[in-house]
Amino acid sequence: MATIETRQSKGKTVYRVRVRIKGAPETTATFPSKTLAKDWAQKTETQIKENTYFPSLQAQRHTLNELLDLYIQKLRHGPNLQQTTISELRTWGSLVGDFNLAQITPAKIRGTLDKIENTKSPSGRTKSAGTINRYLSVLSSALTFAKKELGWIQTNPAFNVSKLPEPNGRVRYLSDDERHRLLEAVKNAPNPFLYPAVMLAISTGARRGEILSLRWEDIDLDRGWALLQKTKNGDRRGIPIKGLALDVMHNLYNHRRSDILVFPNETNSGYFNIRRSWKKALKQANIEDFRFHDLRHTCASYLMMNGCSVGEIADILGHKTLQMVKRYSHISDAHKSNVIENMNNKIFGDK
Repeated sequence: MATIETRQSKGKTVYRVRVRIKGAPETTATFPSKTLAKDWAQKTETQIKENTYFPSLQAQRHTLNELLDLYIQKLRHGPNLQQTTISELRTWGSLVGDFNLAQITPAKIRGTLDKIENTKSPSGRTKSAGTINRYLSVLSSALTFAKKELGWIQTNPAFNVSKLPEPNGRVRYLSDDERHRLLEAVKNAPNPFLYPAVMLAISTGARRGEILSLRWEDIDLDRGWALLQKTKNGDRRGIPIKGLALDVMHNLYNHRRSDILVFPNETNSGYFNIRRSWKKALKQANIEDFRFHDLRHTCASYLMMNGCSVGEIADILGHKTLQMVKRYSHISDAHKSNVIENMNNKIFGDK
């Protein structure tokens, strides 16, 4: 007999199925919708009663595309779904989706990754090591879902596929002159949201998606504080808004176009698309090889230059490990020199 329990997991509702039949071990699985849970329960009960249910054979009964469809449904119930994730999963589906899960071996995964890596974009570029590693990570997550929640596989073959070595992360930040030119360009841009968005990025280090998804209910202008609900790692994170950035946000609030979204589009039906106005501002400011995400690097670099520790920067930027922040450590050479000099002067006295 099958029972379905409704549970809350990370803020969303899931349905856990338990199939208990006399003479057979208990079988469980978790699904993002009740319909899927009922379908699985019915099929599994029938297979157990007919003595055709064998966990080791489940991988042969289900294709990768079946898994990806279920996994994408699960992701759509979550708060931080990235369209790039869907695109990467669909790429796996188009290349090896018709294979059953037993055929998704480490060798098959590595061969498919090589094919993805060598496929050129319309501009003639191949994908970077970081991008290929991300393709591996999203597949591994889907296969973990198949193992832990569906019971379709007993081991995750992606665990036996090594990631490619990645070069040190890009660190491109604004010089003082570039910063002045850029702020002048965005301040005079036709779109009134570009300047506040850029100011928040430089002064807080928040990501573009985190900024553009802000709601006024997440911002406390009296305290100079904002709560980021949609972050890359899924955790909520508070950021202080101080100085000129706070003045800019007060002005934006006084002239707001929406009582809900901080950065609405023209019809108030969604978020402001920053891409076109951002590219125009870069061209006007004569700044090359610079992305909106580099404003985050700019904030981190300025923090490092002003004596902020690696741990403090990691906390501000929302990094769970210090490794991502260490890319900025070379910027603090002058600061390190001053710290060492001050320590020596206190111990040994001035020369």
